Amino acid sequence: MAQYENVVAVILGGGAGSRLFPLTKDRAKPAVPLGGKYRLIDVPISNCINSSVTQIFVLTQYNSASLNRHISRTYRFSSFSTGFVEVLAAEQRKDSPDWFQGTADAVRQTLPHIRDWRTHTVLILSGDHLYRMDYRQFLKRHFDTNADVTISVIPANPQDAQGFGLLKTDNEGRIVEFKEKPKGDALEEMRVDTTQFGLTADESQSRPFLASMGIYIFNYERLVELLDEDVTRFDFGGEIIPAAIKKLNVQAHLFNSYWEDIGTIRAFYQANLDLASPLPKFDFFNDADPIYTRSRYLPPSKVHGSDIDNSMISEGCILNGVHARNSIIGLRSRIDEGARIENSIIMGADFFESFEEIQRNVSRAKPHVGIGENSVVSRAIIDKNARIGKNVRLVNLQNVETRDGDDGSYFIREGIIIVPKNAVIQDGTEV
Repeated sequence: MAQYENVVAVILGGGAGSRLFPLTKDRAKPAVPLGGKYRLIDVPISNCINSSVTQIFVLTQYNSASLNRHISRTYRFSSFSTGFVEVLAAEQRKDSPDWFQGTADAVRQTLPHIRDWRTHTVLILSGDHLYRMDYRQFLKRHFDTNADVTISVIPANPQDAQGFGLLKTDNEGRIVEFKEKPKGDALEEMRVDTTQFGLTADESQSRPFLASMGIYIFNYERLVELLDEDVTRFDFGGEIIPAAIKKLNVQAHLFNSYWEDIGTIRAFYQANLDLASPLPKFDFFNDADPIYTRSRYLPPSKVHGSDIDNSMISEGCILNGVHARNSIIGLRSRIDEGARIENSIIMGADFFESFEEIQRNVSRAKPHVGIGENSVVSRAIIDKNARIGKNVRLVNLQNVETRDGDDGSYFIREGIIIVPKNAVIQDGTEV
């Protein structure tokens, strides 16, 4: 039991979040909204809390103000508990004058803070994955095998395996080899009999590779040694883990449930829309292991004369005569009569506009926060506080893959239209 009491979780908040731009234009990647009312960071933090791991650091260095605000308002533990969730932003010191240079360097620079908690074991997590895991099973595997490092892996088919770092184990589950995104013969050499991890013969045949999830458990002393022996090793996956495999007891822990890296626009878009399907791959409706987020005390949503199907509607929304299909409608969304929303993510707003404010904006030819009358939004992500006017068509008429709007009011990435936070789309605009 004492082993579990000295576990500290470190959630890697990522760098500039360029793969999720423009959603990361004004916020850190872990603060990007998810599922209408959550944020990406809520997933790993909730997994920690549900696993009784309550000493949690979040490492970040870009646009961390909104992330700080969300965490400080959301995660408050009892004064009789040692639990905390604390953001550690990159800081300059005499012995460390540079920004974080990579995942391993971020942990290296924050070791003085981690050390203060008499840490025995460090659980290192990513801030942009969607999954539900009981880390106690992960930790049990680590302690039962007396491992120096344990890596969580998922079984992968040959097509998916090419995009991951792959691990090869011996018959006892000890990792003996690592290759980053191998192809061809190099890929075939990484095949593993995954029945030893509990897969059936058929499952093992279809998913014969072990892909790293980028989630690790380190013995604290071994972690310090690995980070100190070569300060030019900046990355866990490409540098620290291969070095550890050569000389330490590195074990694999198999995770065989839904897991998705949502660090790109397409993956983020698809994972969000799947949440609104009748049988989503990831289910927020789970009493046993809930995903926590900030309590906002918003009123129930009002829906008038609308036709909505396969969609999720968050609190505080006002929907008048709206047609919506396969969409996420976020907090405080206001959508006017005749609007059509299809295959889109509407992130909502941070505040309510009063009727007087709306009238004042109309008199100045400025749309209200939300979506105006008779506008069409299809295959798009509308970030918070965006103002979409009347008779707007956001449908990517020319099937463009990538484009930046001249005034920064919209971007297109992988064919998906993105209207950034606080942007204004004037009446009658067509994209």
